[in-house]
Amino acid sequence: MLKAIGLIGVLSLALAGSASAQPPQPGAGPSPPPGGPPRGYHDPSEGHKRVLFVGDVQTGVSTAHDWSVSHAAAVLERLGRETGAYDLYIRSDEGLITKGKTYGSGSYGPGSPHPAVGRNLDYFDAVVFYTNGPLQMTDAQEHDLLAFVHDDGKGFVGIHTATATLTQFPQYADMIGAHFDNHPWGITTAPIIVEDPKWAAMARFKTGMPLTDEFYQMSDPYKRGDVDVLMRLDTRSLDLTNKMVHRTDGDFPMAWTKTYGKGRVFYSPLGHPVAAWDDPRIQTMYLEAIKWALGETGGEPHPHPMSPP
Repeated sequence: MLKAIGLIGVLSLALAGSASAQPPQPGAGPSPPPGGPPRGYHDPSEGHKRVLFVGDVQTGVSTAHDWSVSHAAAVLERLGRETGAYDLYIRSDEGLITKGKTYGSGSYGPGSPHPAVGRNLDYFDAVVFYTNGPLQMTDAQEHDLLAFVHDDGKGFVGIHTATATLTQFPQYADMIGAHFDNHPWGITTAPIIVEDPKWAAMARFKTGMPLTDEFYQMSDPYKRGDVDVLMRLDTRSLDLTNKMVHRTDGDFPMAWTKTYGKGRVFYSPLGHPVAAWDDPRIQTMYLEAIKWALGETGGEPHPHPMSPP
């Protein structure tokens, strides 16, 4: 009987305590370290190569590439994890393209009681752009991106519309190697010519293989003396009388490498169709491109004249 009374008493006290307890107030409890992550936080990418993927098509023709950008990010994230080559950090904005401080917003913004300092370019080892249009970047951000590659010796990989990006910044075109000058044939099928097969990015390609994509035409500052063209289109099956064809030399590169200061740059116009990202050839090319840009694999660009068909 005494045991029963004691148990009832304990339960009564517990219920009374819960009834009088106040709900937790916002910000109650231990404060996070100033300017840093909460206590107990562990960076899951610690010890890994970190790649920032920026998939922003808001300032371009957004519906032309939105599904492709989404699937590309998913595929590249998976490939990085499966191979252990890198961790891909996916963003649809340019907020982290800076060497300055970034913050959270609201109660975690600058000047708040607990400002949350975010990541910036210093956190990453390479940047991948699948972007379109002028983007929403300041002059300072553009300078920081170029310095990230040129001065810090980091990597940059451009996908498809990356040459139709930041056209207001001539130095960006110098870094990536060209400006986009339309796609004369839309999405079509044509064979390719592998010019530099020693690169791991070319491992699954053979001269004569057909590819289906939205093949780009390049304009200045594209020059054979500045980039190592890994493969190009075989134009013998294409209509070169098309009024949108502006090149008279038949040079339509489909992948290249180059250096920019201390850094490594890879670009390919391939990757417009969603289905391209399920093609093992495209997957291997971009996986190996990212690994090379990160400095995980060797290979020095050797610009060369266009080889005969």
